[in-house]
Amino acid sequence: MSRMTSDLYFYKTNPEVNEPIRATEGSACFDICSFLPEDSLVRVFINHYDQDIEIRERKVVKGRVQINPTERMLVPTGLIFDIPAGHSIRLYPRSSLALKQGLTLANNVGIIDSDYVEPVYMMVYNISGYQQFVSDGIRMCQAEMVKEFLHVIMESDIRPERKTDRDGGFGSTGKE
Repeated sequence: MSRMTSDLYFYKTNPEVNEPIRATEGSACFDICSFLPEDSLVRVFINHYDQDIEIRERKVVKGRVQINPTERMLVPTGLIFDIPAGHSIRLYPRSSLALKQGLTLANNVGIIDSDYVEPVYMMVYNISGYQQFVSDGIRMCQAEMVKEFLHVIMESDIRPERKTDRDGGFGSTGKE
């Protein structure tokens, strides 16, 4: 099949997987849903103050899985993307999910490289302080395909000169 070099193709690992879709014509990003088939297992990462990270598997029951406060969970999408060379996909948290349930992406922005052709997971973090549940088929994050701007990163032995009247370092643009 002849494919356009700027089109994004996806493969569903199961016929029941929700397709990525734009919610409205004006949506800047497309939504990606959770794929949690009954009795499947989801990996959960738990921090302990005096130990290493504990990794557990939690079972999907009645189409949902529990995520406790401060836990991170790899939520499957059931999607594999065929990202064109010179592009990447960026995953962003959905503001409504963060506001209503206190669930966000643990890494704030997930980046999927064009040479990654494995199932995509969303690393969800519970910031709510309460036990929450992730249900099958809910819109968990937003995604966009981004064109890469190739550049060379070079060291300079000349300190950069000031470009504006900004004075100060970290946090210097805030007003008291």
